[in-house]
Amino acid sequence: MLRSMVRQLPRRLPLAELHCHLGSAVTPAIMWGIAHAQGIRLPTKDYWEFRSMITVSPRSRSFDGYLRLFHWTELIQSSPLAVERSVYEVIGGAYRKNNVTTMELRFNPMKRNRGGEQDLDHIIAAAVRGMDRATLEYPVRPGLIFCLDRAFPYQLNEIIAEKAITWRDRGVVGIDIAGPESPGFNVADYRRLFRRARQYGLGITVHTGEAGPVEEIAQVIEQLEPDRIGHGVKAAYDPRAMAMLRERAIVLEICPSSNLNTRVVSGWDEFRWIFDALRRNEVRFSINTDGPEMLRTYIRDELATLGRLGILSYEEQLQVAATSLQASFVPNVSDVPLPVREPARRGEVEREEA
Repeated sequence: MLRSMVRQLPRRLPLAELHCHLGSAVTPAIMWGIAHAQGIRLPTKDYWEFRSMITVSPRSRSFDGYLRLFHWTELIQSSPLAVERSVYEVIGGAYRKNNVTTMELRFNPMKRNRGGEQDLDHIIAAAVRGMDRATLEYPVRPGLIFCLDRAFPYQLNEIIAEKAITWRDRGVVGIDIAGPESPGFNVADYRRLFRRARQYGLGITVHTGEAGPVEEIAQVIEQLEPDRIGHGVKAAYDPRAMAMLRERAIVLEICPSSNLNTRVVSGWDEFRWIFDALRRNEVRFSINTDGPEMLRTYIRDELATLGRLGILSYEEQLQVAATSLQASFVPNVSDVPLPVREPARRGEVEREEA
């Protein structure tokens, strides 16, 4: 009873989402419209079946199953018009539904150019236009993070990193490495490339401590010197990694519902232990969705659940919100003004948009 009465963060409090993939953040209805506007042949003519195809369900409750959901979303977003619309809709929707004023959207532009058929710079320019449209309409500060891929050869990843450097003055704020484990991937190979990106002012975040070996976390910290780590929940099981995170003030981008869906974390009891370990070791962390629409959750849902279960107190949720803003790669995030009126609740917004 007491847990259900835990205070929730006020709607007026601005939030930052630091870990959100473009491929899992667009509402199914919009994805459906984009697919048909481009003449993409879908495997079904039934909208509800399509919705099931690109959102989590019992059949996708594994790491590989989750990654397979991106096949259709990345294909549908593989054109400049689709990318622009997607970026615009995600940023605007996050603000309307959750008062997210700082949204860092990550994606691999090379997975949106149909294997080289589309020009890479046109895809990137479209994403920037989507951000520009959103900032004209809403009091938000967004940024783009380009994802390198573990399964890509180094040469392709180098091109993505160089594009991030080229577009750094137009809203690209960082680079990341994502994707499933690959036998050809070696963290040390990327040391020089990531150092170059850092010299040009880009933020560094890396997916690790999720489905891969625990030992990789310390390797990533030593070799790539990230500012943040995507997920990183397995660090709680490695005292050396925990010490390095604390000493270097690296922020973890924790995505609770995502980790539960992929079975990286077994349940809320394990998460309770993980958060206790982070607190004991004074490791900073943020709370994120990974992809609100694909996972059918939102950042305020994640925080409210952690509060209701007694895993994070109200004060700790406030600290998480502050840490997320402080750790953002987007400059001047604190300049966004507070809303004059209490923002509408998400349910009201969704009814209005239906």
